[in-house]
Amino acid sequence: MTTTANTLLTAALDVAAGGLPVLPLRKGKVPFGNCPTCARNACGGRPNMKTPGPCACPRPCHGWAAATTDPAVLTSAAWARAWRGAAAVAYHPGGASLTVVDLDTTAAVTWAREMLPATRTVPTTRGQHWIYRGTMRSVNAVRDGVDLKSSMSYARWLGPGTGTLTALPAAVHALAVKETPAVRPAAVSVPTGARGGPCRHRTPAYLERGITMAEQTITAAPSAVHATVYRTFLAVLSAHGRCGCLTDTHIARLFTAAQAKGESVRHCTDAWTNARTRLGV
Repeated sequence: MTTTANTLLTAALDVAAGGLPVLPLRKGKVPFGNCPTCARNACGGRPNMKTPGPCACPRPCHGWAAATTDPAVLTSAAWARAWRGAAAVAYHPGGASLTVVDLDTTAAVTWAREMLPATRTVPTTRGQHWIYRGTMRSVNAVRDGVDLKSSMSYARWLGPGTGTLTALPAAVHALAVKETPAVRPAAVSVPTGARGGPCRHRTPAYLERGITMAEQTITAAPSAVHATVYRTFLAVLSAHGRCGCLTDTHIARLFTAAQAKGESVRHCTDAWTNARTRLGV
């Protein structure tokens, strides 16, 4: 191996020893392509991919799904060619129960400092990685210069960073939800009452009471949580979904309550989307 390859492999072994599943990246910061046997997913895919399959290819095929902490795999002959052509080391955040908020611009970093709880940070070429404890789905471009990397994704290893890991906050979950039309605050004018007064939903106590009752309904559900979450989302949207009063913070509170009952982010997103579709919101 070249000096660069040895350096990257050594770094990968150190990172893997710390519990982070790693893989090599080629030029362009992308994983190596699949081998002929795995090309076009002919092998059926890895067992831990979105569509589980039987593939046990010894090569670093299938991108993030090949990431491993096993030193025997990392130093194997099957991975040697990839290391010889590697340009960087990456890791699979979701495989270590982590989420990376990838901030690609100075403006994005400034926004994060104002809106997100402090956590471990790693400097990057153009911005920072903010690392949180917890997993979620990965979504790119949730806002200008911000990507979320967790499950079914990879992030470049740029060092351990500084600061204490913080639990993944609802505000980051809300970013993933925000990327779908189902949860963007309605871009409509605020309706007025019969006498021309302001929308009653703008009264803080009225809206707060509605969101609190929705949280309580979800939390108190003894069973059929899927159905309860959907009905509750439907009720909230029916009462508050047409005037633009719901904010990302309100939506995040509902999602947090649902996830506390065991709902996944995907189920929450589907329920919210279905409720909006039914009401035409």
